[in-house]
Amino acid sequence: MLSTKNTTPKRVALLTAFALALPESLLVYAVEQKWLWALLSFLIFFAGGYLLISYVLERFIYRKIKLIYKFIYKTKATKREETFYKYVLPQKGIDEVREDVESWAAANEEQLELLRRNEQFRKEFLQNLAHEFKTPVFAIQGYVETLLSGAMNQPETNKNFLQKTANNIERLNLLLNDLDEISSLERGELTLNKENFVIQDLVKEVFEQLSSKAAEKQIHFSIKKGCEAPLTVYADKEKIRQVLTNLIENSIKYGKEHGNITASMYQIDGAQRLIEISDDGIGIAEKDLTRVFERFYRTEEGRTIDKSGTGLGLAICKHIIEAHQQTIHVRSTEGIGTTIGFTMSEKKE
Repeated sequence: MLSTKNTTPKRVALLTAFALALPESLLVYAVEQKWLWALLSFLIFFAGGYLLISYVLERFIYRKIKLIYKFIYKTKATKREETFYKYVLPQKGIDEVREDVESWAAANEEQLELLRRNEQFRKEFLQNLAHEFKTPVFAIQGYVETLLSGAMNQPETNKNFLQKTANNIERLNLLLNDLDEISSLERGELTLNKENFVIQDLVKEVFEQLSSKAAEKQIHFSIKKGCEAPLTVYADKEKIRQVLTNLIENSIKYGKEHGNITASMYQIDGAQRLIEISDDGIGIAEKDLTRVFERFYRTEEGRTIDKSGTGLGLAICKHIIEAHQQTIHVRSTEGIGTTIGFTMSEKKE
């Protein structure tokens, strides 16, 4: 049986013309009993059938296929494409055309799926953004309305409500600053001022900076045993300070009373260093792990514990690390704790 794989229109026309001409020439031979007549009849029918079938295929089938290709590529044909449609396309087998269309359909489906995910992300982002703004705005509105209703005449209430209003305005300011920063990061506008520095020294500085917050929950800071030997990295020191500050602040927020926060530093190969911040806090559910670096994403338990954060800290950390062309990751188990690690380049000579 003849395979239809990569069957071209010319081959279809050739086989069909042969199939029509052969019995006709045999019939002429049976009637006339002359091979010459039979051969001449075969040649005429074969040539005529081939030309007619080729014309029909080109006119009515491949013109439609050409339109399909134009629709697929969504462009007005260039001279090069017209050459393709005129000379190359007719040489393509039906199976090849089918594969092209299936490939286009699969690519379209991938784009549609990406658009669906982006649309879902956009909806969630707008919902979260509205939520983050509404909380302080409604609080400010309540305090101001209370003051205007007569509480301004009560000095103690007056001062208390004004202080709470100021706190919520500060939260709005932090939110706007974080939004501005993450927008700049996503546009690739971050300028890195890289330098060599010892990562352990920077971690100790951040530990010292956040010691008062840790003392409130009696949380102990430490550098893991075996990681004390100085490791020099090449990065933007102030941006990495921002990353460490955010990660350690999160560990304090979601850490347990009398808990521990441990920093680890490793030389993973000749060109990279791995820095990890670990705690023994509430941990993160497995279903949330893939989303912790999304803007505004916080677990329900996280929202309950931290009502003042913007939900942008980890997203900013991710962008800063990726701007260094490095990676950041998270490991966590509920009730056991969380480790967030990121890589850094080695010292540059």
